[in-house]
Amino acid sequence: MMGHTYDCADIGHLVVHMHSTVGEEVGMLSGKTKAIIQVAATYIGTVVGAGFASGLSIMQFFTIYGGVGVIGMLISTALFIWIGTKMMLLARRIRAYSYQEFNMYLFGPFIGRAANILSFIVLFGVTCVMLSGTGSIFEERFGLPSQLGILLSVFLTYLVMTRNLDGVLAVNVIVVPMMLFFSILISIVYLDANGLLQTLAIQKQQLNDWQWMISPFAYTALNFATLQAVLVPLGNEIEDESVLRWGGLLGGVGLGFMLLTSHAAMNSLMPDILLFDIPMAEVIADFGWMMQVMFLIVVYGEIFTTLVGNVFGMSRQIQSIRPLPHNVIAVTLLFACFLISQFGFAPLLSSLYDLFGYMGLILLIILMVRRLPKQA
Repeated sequence: MMGHTYDCADIGHLVVHMHSTVGEEVGMLSGKTKAIIQVAATYIGTVVGAGFASGLSIMQFFTIYGGVGVIGMLISTALFIWIGTKMMLLARRIRAYSYQEFNMYLFGPFIGRAANILSFIVLFGVTCVMLSGTGSIFEERFGLPSQLGILLSVFLTYLVMTRNLDGVLAVNVIVVPMMLFFSILISIVYLDANGLLQTLAIQKQQLNDWQWMISPFAYTALNFATLQAVLVPLGNEIEDESVLRWGGLLGGVGLGFMLLTSHAAMNSLMPDILLFDIPMAEVIADFGWMMQVMFLIVVYGEIFTTLVGNVFGMSRQIQSIRPLPHNVIAVTLLFACFLISQFGFAPLLSSLYDLFGYMGLILLIILMVRRLPKQA
């Protein structure tokens, strides 16, 4: 563990001040600028779920490869900018209500049905990981029963789901600026001259491990179904394509920045950091107990945003097939995810994320090569 010490009271005041000023400034922005920020925040919040915010998936796909992991992150950042923007633009131009219609257009009737089944399975599996992750936070960091965290998340998700897409947007605009703040704080501490050199150092044996070249594509593919669940209906509901383009760009850049800072911090604590379910909490522990508690609340918020987005996307898909009551679908999905989440966070993430990443590669490749239809 590194020996940094910080004035927690001063940092705490800065966090509170930032939260209030962000709210005031967003309220003063023009309608278009506010929409761009909402799209970017929703994009970031959709990706930064249990594995990203906790640091576990970043470590699994990038940090274990050392310096070459940074190259993988740059590739992932470019893919996030390109794929996220293209997904929203395509959804707007074909007027896709959910990823059901999106996949049918993208892959055709036969393969589209298979893609929809695959997307639903991935969304359901990732949602189970989200719920289990909330339990890990309560148990590992607060010493509370994991079931308390899971049940609280189920209840809060249901409440937000009653507001439909407005609820998804509202949660992300609140939580994402706080996560970006912690990324900036981490970058100030860990990306000094020595930290940057350690982060970028590439060993010959790392280059020989070909898996680092697959990881950025698998990681982006892992997020494909999750992104579909939120970005497709979001793209459909926003008329101005420039809002989608700028939102996709800012969202992708924000994700890349957060990837780099998290990797730099965890890389400095290798290999001990491998022992934790929530490795980023160990990084923030150097900032004092108050900052660690605040960070864990933000991590919980990020897990929650992805959880809400996934349930929202699955509900949209089911409603596009059969017009069941929205509340009935949400309750059924949350109950099923609750049952699977009992297997535990780390086992679920380690077993499912790699599998889902490689399963999603074919979907990612088809979206990359498919041309956008002309604007209506």
